[in-house]
Amino acid sequence: MANTINRRNFLKTMGLMTGGLLINPAMALSGEALPGAKGAPIKKKRVAMIGTGHRGTGMWGTPVVNRYPERVEFVGLCDPNAGRVETAKKMMKVDCPTYTDFEKMMKETKPDLLIVTTVDAFHHQYIVRGMELGADIITEKPMTTDEFKCQEIIDAEKKYGKKVIVTFNYRYSPHRQKIWELLRAGEIGEVTSADFHWYLDTRHGADYFRRWHRRREFGGSLWVHKSTHHFDLLNYWLDTEPEEVFAYGALEFYGKNGPYRSTTCRACDHKRECKFYWDVEANPRLKALYVDNEQYDGYHRDGCVFREDVDIFDKMAATIKYANGVQVSYSLTTYSPYEGYRIAFNGTKGRLDAWVQESNPSFNADYDEIVVTKDFGIRDYYRVSHNAGAGGHGGGDYRMLDKIFLDLPEDPYKQSAGVRDGAFSILTGVAARNSCDTGKPVKIADLTSLKPLAKKA
Repeated sequence: MANTINRRNFLKTMGLMTGGLLINPAMALSGEALPGAKGAPIKKKRVAMIGTGHRGTGMWGTPVVNRYPERVEFVGLCDPNAGRVETAKKMMKVDCPTYTDFEKMMKETKPDLLIVTTVDAFHHQYIVRGMELGADIITEKPMTTDEFKCQEIIDAEKKYGKKVIVTFNYRYSPHRQKIWELLRAGEIGEVTSADFHWYLDTRHGADYFRRWHRRREFGGSLWVHKSTHHFDLLNYWLDTEPEEVFAYGALEFYGKNGPYRSTTCRACDHKRECKFYWDVEANPRLKALYVDNEQYDGYHRDGCVFREDVDIFDKMAATIKYANGVQVSYSLTTYSPYEGYRIAFNGTKGRLDAWVQESNPSFNADYDEIVVTKDFGIRDYYRVSHNAGAGGHGGGDYRMLDKIFLDLPEDPYKQSAGVRDGAFSILTGVAARNSCDTGKPVKIADLTSLKPLAKKA
């Protein structure tokens, strides 16, 4: 049968179709009652933050201060780097005490909510202790970096009865949400398998090898630090949990493989010939946060991508089996000429394809497209505008912030994420990393007390 092409353009602004997930900021600043407020006076949340680097101040600092002034009061900032925490206070324009001692901050400020944005390997310490001291938690992903620390968090949440929010902002992106809707609607029938391939370009990808992420002990490898984003999307889209992982990984481009070598870009003798030379001082924000505060901890934001101490993989591939029988082929490449991903879901009635390019200057479309091809010929196209959501990560950042800080009770697309979601996202990466080390498949149920569900609750 010849293919019949039925082209439909999906150009509506998704921000207007989110069931209240994207609230007009002007409404939040007015005297109007917000969803869930029931006309009662708004009580500000006392918020403290541990980890005041670029991510902490740029995602959870300034935007939260500016967007929710009637909802949030920062009562403390903490960072082991004394200079950086003072710089962060100035950048955020808040009037609260600063600390290098976490225990002291928690006991003196008694926050309702603790935001954890430290180096990944230390997340569990602050999540667990923060709950013990009476705070609910917002933690950056990955929630932690191995199965043992993950179990500590699982146990602590049960013990202390506090709430942990894991910030999977990609779930809130209108494009990723639309994929979820199409799969839920049965557009391709029952999903049987998926192909998911993510490409980091030589700008963004290289940056992970400049920073602390280049060491497995700090970030758990990119199987955990980066791929946790992608594994959570798979768990979210497929509405199931991973059961077994087999993986390969190698370091073949960065680290010891490079033609030049230095400690930092600033100290390098090969600035002219090295294509990875990067001037951190040309970025005023990064200079203020990192370069100007190196004397406190010796951390260099512009580390050489070819340093000998790089011990993470730069190419990775995994086969993931899910509890409901779905099979997934996944890969991550960190030195691609462009950035983005290809995702395809195969189903009993057809196939869904999406190709997102995030940093290709020659790709000038103002939308991302989803293609649904039905068995025996019908093809539908859905276009989701880049303007469909405010903020980074495909428009997901501000929608997620609104859900958290406006206390919106509705969650029609199941985008909120907690400890279980955070656990299964990292455990997929941990299993992949362990598989690379052992050459054997790894069962997720052997890692923690959590057992994978064929259908998420």
